[in-house]
Amino acid sequence: MIPVNKHRIWQLAADAGLVATAWFLAFYLRFDNGLPPYYDTLLWRTIVPVVVIKLVVFVLFGFYNRWWRYVSTRDMWGAARGVFVACLVADSAVYFVAPVNHLRLPRLIAIMDLLLTLALIAGSRMVARSIMERPRPGPWIARGKEVVLVGAGDAARLILRELLRTPALGYTPIGLIDDDPKKRNMRLEGIRVLGTIDDLPHLLRNNKPDELLIAIPSASGDVRRRVFEAARAVGVPVKTLPGLHELIAGDLNLAGQIRPVQVEDVLGREPVEVDFESVASYLRGQTVLITGAGGSIGAELCRQIVRIGPGRMILVDHGETPLFEIERELVDERGFTATVPALADVKSSTKMRQLFERYRPNVVFHAAAYKHVPLMEANPLESVRNNVLATKVVADVSVEFGVQRFVLVSTDKALNPRAVYGQSKAICEWIVEAHGQRDDISTRFVAVRFGNVLGSAGSVINIFRRQIERGGPLTVTHPEMTRFFMTIPEAAQLVVQAGAIGGRGEIFVLDMGEPVKIMDLAQSMIRLSGKEPETEVRIEFVGARAGEKLHEELFGENETVLATKHPKILRARRPPVARAWLDEELAELERLVEEGETLELVARLSAMMRAPRRAPAQSKAELAKPSY
Repeated sequence: MIPVNKHRIWQLAADAGLVATAWFLAFYLRFDNGLPPYYDTLLWRTIVPVVVIKLVVFVLFGFYNRWWRYVSTRDMWGAARGVFVACLVADSAVYFVAPVNHLRLPRLIAIMDLLLTLALIAGSRMVARSIMERPRPGPWIARGKEVVLVGAGDAARLILRELLRTPALGYTPIGLIDDDPKKRNMRLEGIRVLGTIDDLPHLLRNNKPDELLIAIPSASGDVRRRVFEAARAVGVPVKTLPGLHELIAGDLNLAGQIRPVQVEDVLGREPVEVDFESVASYLRGQTVLITGAGGSIGAELCRQIVRIGPGRMILVDHGETPLFEIERELVDERGFTATVPALADVKSSTKMRQLFERYRPNVVFHAAAYKHVPLMEANPLESVRNNVLATKVVADVSVEFGVQRFVLVSTDKALNPRAVYGQSKAICEWIVEAHGQRDDISTRFVAVRFGNVLGSAGSVINIFRRQIERGGPLTVTHPEMTRFFMTIPEAAQLVVQAGAIGGRGEIFVLDMGEPVKIMDLAQSMIRLSGKEPETEVRIEFVGARAGEKLHEELFGENETVLATKHPKILRARRPPVARAWLDEELAELERLVEEGETLELVARLSAMMRAPRRAPAQSKAELAKPSY
């Protein structure tokens, strides 16, 4: 492979001229009264070898593998190291070879050559970048949307640079807003900081831009909401950069990720940061099997796990189209070719055994489940078949084939369940707890419990969006109904993290902050669409559906809440159900499902919830034992 691309020859030629100039100036600046004849001879005899030696060192240091217009501080330090080594080699060669009557190269000339070469090489690159990125004079500056950026940090600097050097984006930055009062009147890329977020109302009234851009990926929901409310009051559209959890696996081109503010941005929750270094040790290079891989959580699990570098991923789903889509995304867009799509029904123990025998997974994420509360209430047989019995099948097969870890995706609806769906998920947690307490197996079992995820299939957010597009009304079940919310990437990261810190049937729960009133959510979504609640889009109360609770819970009355090594992940610890009793009940549920006894099945579920038979109580010391 040629170390210098043919398109970089001009850079090599330019550096040759700069090196020769530095060598020439070092000699002439050394002597005040002109260059003595023997030093003049030394200069002209050595200038070509010096240029060649230094260029060879520059090539070895990768000087010509970088675009000058994108030169960074790290590149400058690399250039400094390259120049130092090049000068040391070249000056040492001249000193020791002494091509003119054993005349030694003066040390001052060597020092001046080093300083001049460094100044010319580094300076040329900075000048090139400045020329490339200068605001181009011309009529385009007056065209496009005038935009004020909220934020004056690294992300804002990158956005400003992109907007200034790419007129085709159609934006003209006219000011910055930042909550740090010390930054007021300072300039970033030539654009002035006008004030803080508290100053936004009068700044927007006095000098109304065409658009406001939130350029703070780590901005909290409260900050985004304050910005949105101030802009909405004067009719200025707001766009934003995605949050940090969205940028993790996203495009590095920040300007290309600018999007309108969404309800997820203003809910007021802080995104949870997951320590992926901890999870890498058990997923990297392993064979990972994910059930329900085509669903909202399953697909996001696939995306997150690919980042860690598993050896192979087995994607199991009963739906042909979603399975095809996630498999194509992983292979075509993310370049992970070790992907095996398996169109299979997790309720079939025969099919599961075939998959496990063929691929021998090390880790299993069980995300396959029915989840729509009213549908499950109307179809209890299928709810138990797909949620309870399928979980038992996958768990038993995992034990049979020596899977290292089994992670169940659970829900806050499993607590004090009033509906068939919640009851079925509660039993799934019992299965995990019972398996996790077994001493005769090596598989580690954990369950992960969280609330509603934003943007998932059937999410209230998607329902509200469709209703707003139709002009309303938005159907809210009760004015006081609340729910816990989190984003799909957060949910997937929590599931992965929990798999790294548990193993004895623990149930992990995300500290999800305060619940959100569905009424407030509906009003925020209407305002985000540019309309007013009630006056332009009506909100209609339709009453709670079958099995719905007014307020969801994250911990039960009989659960001990314990901390884990992750500050935002808690552990719900309780005595597990008696394994023998659970096996009997599961066998009875399976019989009722096979015989189609709907009423008896519903009655049996209710009876199990009322009086679950627990294993012998553990000591407080055992209950408080930390998870690792």
